[in-house]
Amino acid sequence: MKRTLLAAALLAATALTAPAYAQSVLRLDEVAVGELDPAKASDYADSILMFNVYDTLVIPTQGGPGHDPHLATSWEVDGATYTFTLRDGVTFQSGNPLTAADVVYSIERMQALGQGLSYLFGGVTAEAVDDMTVSFTLDAPYAPFVASLVRLPIVDSVLVQENATADDEWGETFLSANGAGTGAYSVTSHNPQEETVMAKNDGYFLEINEAAPDQVRLRYGLEAATVRTLIAQGEHDISSQWLPPEVMQALANGGAQLLTESGTGGFYVKLNTTKPPLDDVNCRLAITNAFDYGTAIQMLAITDDVSGGSPSTGAIPVGMFGSNPPSDALARDMDAARAYLAECGTAPGDFNLEISWIAEVPLEERLALLMQANFAELGISSSIETLPWALFTERVASPENTPHISQIFVNAVTGDPDTLLYGMYHSSTPGTWQSPEYLNDPEVDAALDAGRQAATDEAREAAYSALNDRLMEIAPTIYGFDRQSVFAASDRVSVPALSDPAMAFGLDGMGFSFRLMEMTE
Repeated sequence: MKRTLLAAALLAATALTAPAYAQSVLRLDEVAVGELDPAKASDYADSILMFNVYDTLVIPTQGGPGHDPHLATSWEVDGATYTFTLRDGVTFQSGNPLTAADVVYSIERMQALGQGLSYLFGGVTAEAVDDMTVSFTLDAPYAPFVASLVRLPIVDSVLVQENATADDEWGETFLSANGAGTGAYSVTSHNPQEETVMAKNDGYFLEINEAAPDQVRLRYGLEAATVRTLIAQGEHDISSQWLPPEVMQALANGGAQLLTESGTGGFYVKLNTTKPPLDDVNCRLAITNAFDYGTAIQMLAITDDVSGGSPSTGAIPVGMFGSNPPSDALARDMDAARAYLAECGTAPGDFNLEISWIAEVPLEERLALLMQANFAELGISSSIETLPWALFTERVASPENTPHISQIFVNAVTGDPDTLLYGMYHSSTPGTWQSPEYLNDPEVDAALDAGRQAATDEAREAAYSALNDRLMEIAPTIYGFDRQSVFAASDRVSVPALSDPAMAFGLDGMGFSFRLMEMTE
């Protein structure tokens, strides 16, 4: 009897002191700032948050083109009206049920705030037909509308309105620090400069992989040396895509996986077309021809089989509407550069170009030095400035504060060329991190509008081909290379969407859907 009582006491003590099971934790990093408000999300860190905390009506088809139902079960198109039937039984993380009113509120909130990717939904009117049916009516034809819906995260309208105030009618303060989605992961803490912690949502409406991480810690702004050390020591799981190639190579040599995401975007060297001497097209063409595209590609190599990019053939990445074939890879042409420079209204020694690079992306420092050396061969003087991402986004809000030259990786955030190019080049969207060129060209605007409104793929191809030609003619940008994101990862995590093309989403950031990952310990 005494032995039985002692054993029972020991078991009770163990139950009080030990967890029911060991929680798996996924640790990864990205560049700050982590914008949690889904209506303001636009860059990579924001996308990771959005795709896990929130859901959308449709999602990209894995391993192929097109879109599949998600929060919606089906949709119909009747002219300019798109009608979606919602999935039954979906609840937000608060417990509130998903209804058509939440969809209407989400798009109206995005339109009212006018930030992030709100331009995708200009001229769209939403209506709740009934509790489980919502319709969108477009003022003008918009060919990629269904694709754009992957960027309409649905928020819990009841919860947000409960936390809104007279001075903050759309609940911006609340949503900048809290999640209000249906997503597979909920936010447990959030510091946009340091870390967001998320936990698995056991009430998610779809199956979550049993081995998916119980907790995710997304850290912001880690130094490359820190990430390298942490992964090598088994204390970090997935790096950002911004590590220098030799750090990626060292990690791979040490046994780390290299995960890849073939993007619908590229590396763009943005030229401020409002600031002399780059307000002169001949001056711009001089430096675009002087850029050493071949050396830039060599700088991206990680292993014999993995690279951070492929040669650019023009303004539009290979494979998208309007792109040129791989055989038309851009190459340096110093004879053309000198000829354009002779027509430029500014003497080479008077250029004094300011070349900026993003502090969190070390590769850009090397590309800045490459440009400085390239331009010096023409007698063009320049200086290099380091800008943290947050400061860069502030600087480009006005043309006079925007550097002559900015380096940016830009992706088609819906997988469609409209969301790669419209936000960069249409005259209605200046002063964002995507558009520091401040381009204002009627031919470019017309081609972009035609690409949005064309009724057939053939017509869209023609519109974007004309756009490609015009952009190469007026040179607002140096098209450095088509990008491929590469991430170093520990062997304790499996990410099929970033390692198996048949599982890839074809949309930047969605490969980081945590519910599909597997932790081995």
